[in-house]
Amino acid sequence: MRLARFIKIASTFYRYGLDEFFAGRPRLRLIHGLMRLAPIPRDLSQPLPVRVRLALEALGPIFVKFGQVLSTRRDLLPADYADELARLQDKVPPFPGEEARRVVEASLGQPLDAIYAEFNLAPVASASVAQVHYARLRQPDGTPGREVAVKVLRPGIAPVIAQDLALMATLAGLVERYLPDGKRLKPREVVAEFDRHLHDELDLMHEAGNASQLRRNFVGSDQLIVPEVYFDYCSRNVMTMEWMRGIPVSQIDALRNAGVDLKKLSRFGVEIFFTQVFRHGFFHADMHPGNIFVAPDGRYIALDFGIVGSLTEVDKHYLAVNFLAFFNRDYHRVATAHIESGWVPKETRAEELEAAVRTVCEPIFEKPLSQISFGLVLLRLFETSRRFNVEIQPQLVLLQKTLLNIEGLGRQLDPDLDLWATAKPFLVKWMNEQVGWRGLVKTIRNEAPNWASTLPALPRKINEALSANHAELLIAGYTQLMREQKRQNFLLGVIALLLLGLLFWR
Repeated sequence: MRLARFIKIASTFYRYGLDEFFAGRPRLRLIHGLMRLAPIPRDLSQPLPVRVRLALEALGPIFVKFGQVLSTRRDLLPADYADELARLQDKVPPFPGEEARRVVEASLGQPLDAIYAEFNLAPVASASVAQVHYARLRQPDGTPGREVAVKVLRPGIAPVIAQDLALMATLAGLVERYLPDGKRLKPREVVAEFDRHLHDELDLMHEAGNASQLRRNFVGSDQLIVPEVYFDYCSRNVMTMEWMRGIPVSQIDALRNAGVDLKKLSRFGVEIFFTQVFRHGFFHADMHPGNIFVAPDGRYIALDFGIVGSLTEVDKHYLAVNFLAFFNRDYHRVATAHIESGWVPKETRAEELEAAVRTVCEPIFEKPLSQISFGLVLLRLFETSRRFNVEIQPQLVLLQKTLLNIEGLGRQLDPDLDLWATAKPFLVKWMNEQVGWRGLVKTIRNEAPNWASTLPALPRKINEALSANHAELLIAGYTQLMREQKRQNFLLGVIALLLLGLLFWR
């Protein structure tokens, strides 16, 4: 089975002329020559980036999804390849409704009619991993209840994915070994990243948890609606959530006819993005137009939660510093923030990095969104990053992808949207909450429970540390511990004063 699939991949690569990538490698000349003898028709009429896209589409949905993920790595790919891969569409014929019925009944352990008073066997949407059906829950008295969307995992998809991932890993090894720029492209790391995302999508309980978290983060929001998940009717292969009615965000004329304020909607999109990233550190990372509807009251509706991103407090801090520095055109601060965070080597001269960032960013300020290409800006920044050996942070790749989605959305809704003017007040307010005395108070309140559990155990830990030392190190160790104890006493005194101040302040 794997050999047949490998032959299929090799013949597809040859048909679209992708063997050109390996043509100049001495160790592969024999294989390249043998492939030319095969009776396979060649299609070389299109540019190579286009042929790469066509080959991935010919190889099926898993390779299509891989191309979609790869298109976000503009730090690794030339712009023409990234642009072409971004055109890949995840469109797959649906599987029969009766198969969906069998998956639901096997997964939830009940007959379909016992769970749903109504279940439409014809799917309303179909993709490579799963498809969605309209249904209505059955109430205890047997009458139809709430309208729901039932997402059903495609039967037999797991072994297909495992097989294709294994072959992708093999191909990645060949690319890394034989392509001139193979090691810099990090193909094995990219495949491993794709593997993680894909396996998350294969567990619909993972997606249900993501949706529930996002809904909690935006409860009561006047900007975003997240459907409720019904966990009693969820499993690894099935997810049941609230049915959402709205207009796809890409249908601009329909939105206008419905009286939706497009300028307000575009501003909401920016604010929602920055709220997710900086307040929550948890963001919907697949915000393409197919996953976003607009409710009759003008709020966004988020759908499809298989891919989310998360950021640590450190990530959020450095991102906020960088964004604010960009907005203030403080390119020196951008450079020093990159050096402080370890994203560039410590020996990098801040003045050189500052000049490079200024060259990329200065032309885009004070322009409406219609005149700014964030794709081009990101590309230029990535070119700069390669020159300065910037280490692209894996946790930021999804953020870059989401920012590009926001750009496309903003262009559709309001080409004159000033992204900077919309985002800057939000970031200034957030930074004011994180630094200064407000940030100190917040940190003390968050850390107080840890101190309460750590301080009583301190004498025992000191005794254990002393007992663990060798005899010849006891005196030196004791001296060091006494110094540490004095330092701890001083810090505890400071903390006690701060806590007393907070009590009186309150």
